Amino acid sequence: MGYNFTIDQGNTAAKVAVWHNDRILEVDCYRRLTTAHIQSLARKYPPSAAIYCTVTCKGGEIVGELKRLCPCVYTMMASTPLPVKIGYRTPATLGLDRIAAVVGAYTSAAGKWALVVDIGTAITYDVLSPEGVFIGGNIAPGVFMRLEALNHYTARLPLVETGGECPEWGYDTETALRSGAISGVIAELDLYRRRLPGEAMVFLTGGAVDLIAPRVELPVTVDHHLVQKGLNSIINYNENK
Repeated sequence: MGYNFTIDQGNTAAKVAVWHNDRILEVDCYRRLTTAHIQSLARKYPPSAAIYCTVTCKGGEIVGELKRLCPCVYTMMASTPLPVKIGYRTPATLGLDRIAAVVGAYTSAAGKWALVVDIGTAITYDVLSPEGVFIGGNIAPGVFMRLEALNHYTARLPLVETGGECPEWGYDTETALRSGAISGVIAELDLYRRRLPGEAMVFLTGGAVDLIAPRVELPVTVDHHLVQKGLNSIINYNENK
């Protein structure tokens, strides 16, 4: 029995998932992904296909090892065949992880408008049409980036952590900064959802999703593995063509 490996290499860490059909079996996160990690997973789950997605220009060694271990390896690119259409004017500049997240939402959106929100260092708000077209989206600073900018570009505002009390209205400088940053993201979510017609679905993912999701009043679907789900869908789409 073969398995699919999906690898999402970010700026600071790599997430590797093992799939059997549409079921995720294991997810591991590595600060520095090595060929030894791939070999260890392959001994436990002999892969039949793999896909490598990166926001950096590195990864040749990992791709080479994947090609040695399994018969079918995809390197995610703007030209990779997808189950969705790209309506972005400059698809070559579109983040590959953004594409994968939208593909991950596609099968669950069930012909509805979808807002796909990846909450990390930066926050991406991407729109999928009911016809399966990735319309485009917006990029905004993440929560910590907002707090860091307020500290960096002012003379007296401190740098505060994202964790801690977050009242509706700040009662001191620390809570005012934290509540301002977090409430700003929640307001953006509400604004972008109201711009979409009908019963649009909202998908939340990303490293900081657990900071925002509990505070959102909108109906949302939280999926920590949305990018991985999309990468697995891209493998299956190409394998079944």
